[in-house]
Parts: sequence; structure tokens; C-alpha cells
Amino acid sequence: MAVARLNGITLSYEVEGEGDLVVMVMGSGSPGRVWRVHQVPALVAAGYRVATFDNRGIPPTDECADGMTIDDLVADTAALIGHLGGPAQVIGTSLGSRVVQELALARPDLVTRAVLLAAHGRLDTSQRMINRAKRALYDTKTVLPPAAHASAAALENLSPATLAKPSVAQDWLDIFALSGSAIGAGARAQLDLADFPDRLDAYRSITVPTLVIGFADDRLIPPGLSREVARAIPGARYEEVPETGHVGYLERPTEVNRLILDFLS
Repeated sequence: MAVARLNGITLSYEVEGEGDLVVMVMGSGSPGRVWRVHQVPALVAAGYRVATFDNRGIPPTDECADGMTIDDLVADTAALIGHLGGPAQVIGTSLGSRVVQELALARPDLVTRAVLLAAHGRLDTSQRMINRAKRALYDTKTVLPPAAHASAAALENLSPATLAKPSVAQDWLDIFALSGSAIGAGARAQLDLADFPDRLDAYRSITVPTLVIGFADDRLIPPGLSREVARAIPGARYEEVPETGHVGYLERPTEVNRLILDFLS
């Protein structure tokens, strides 16, 4: 793991492979190393130089617990691309997709192609309520029992098709139980980024070639919200992966990787 002083913070990142640069932006509350389970090996094998990093809010990158804006995360990503000798092909998921969308709009010189997983240009009532509930847990110092957290996280993040397989579902439940519901102050600050105005009209000015991937059973970012982003961005391609929830890149990595590699090539 490397660290660099970029955009006023200490940012941790990792680079693997040789070739054209791909930068991957993770969603809220998760470290960049999540990409290294399935996506990084596939991209490196295909001949790319792949950078993953921890967004501000996720240690060992500075937590910035006093608050942050989406523009801060965009500027962090832009600074890393510059530091690594960009431009780059940039991939994001969930909050990371919002970062990539705004980066493609503000700094198209840094983005040669954009891939957006679980993209959204707005949130509807249910998504806002889920986010308020997560903030309330932290603000009231409530820590859920492991089984309660695991069951809620599984229903939020996974497809019913995954949960219908007993041994697979149990593995996921064990992972969620071990992770626990407690989050750090930086991850709590990231949750405030969910309160944002509708950005779909702004995205009509994006000129970067874009692939939007929706997950058919995503409860946190329903695929309809991703289709809206694809319709807003001129020339964007939309693909939807069946039987996948919010972490579809972990549930069906072979299909997600195939779509990504086909588009990047």
C-alpha cells in the first residue's frame, strides 16, 4: 500500500499491473481493497494497470470526520489520476459512481472511459429513508446484534437468488455478522453525501464514453435509477445483470467483469 499527500489529505492507494491506467472508486463505507477480490485480477490479466484507493472517510486515508462534499471526493480522484500519470479509464460503484459521473462532467480531460455500477442521479423516498436510518444508528450510538445486522445487510445487498442457496447465503451471513454494524466517524460523514439534488439534467453534458451497469435486484439503488443515468448521458450504453443485488460485482463477478472488459477494450 502506498500513501500520497493529495488534495490536502493523506490518501492510501494500491497499483497493480502494467498497461493503460484504470482507476476504481468504491462506494460508501467500504475500502478500495474490495475491488481486489474479483475485478482487479481480471483487469490485470487483461493487461491494465489498476489503481484502487480508500476514499476520504475510510482509514488509512484521512477520515475527515468533520464533513466532506462530493466535490472533495471528485477532487481526490482527479488528484490521484494526475499523480499516477493519467488520464484513466475510471470505474465506480454506488457513491463511487456518483464520483465518476461528476468527474466526467468536471474533468473530461482525465477520463477516457467511465463505467458506472449502481449509478444514480437522484434518490427516491425509500433510498433517503434507508440512509436516514443508517445515520440514526450511528448518531444514537446503536450497535445491532451481529445476527440482526447480518440479516438486514443480506436483504439490502444481495439478490433473492443468492439467498435461496443455503450454503452461499450462510457464507454471506457469516461475513456480514463478522463485519458488524458499527462504522467509523469518516464512514458516517460519507452518509451525509446521500442528500443531494437531482443531477440528471447536468449529466446530459457528459461527453465521456460511458457504460452503466444496473443490478436487477438492487434494493439500495434500484436499476430504474441506473437506467435514468444511462438515458441522461448522451450515447451511454446500459446493461443490466440479472439475479444480482447491490454488490452484484461480488455476486456475479464473471458477468460484471465481462461487461467491463468488453467496454474498455
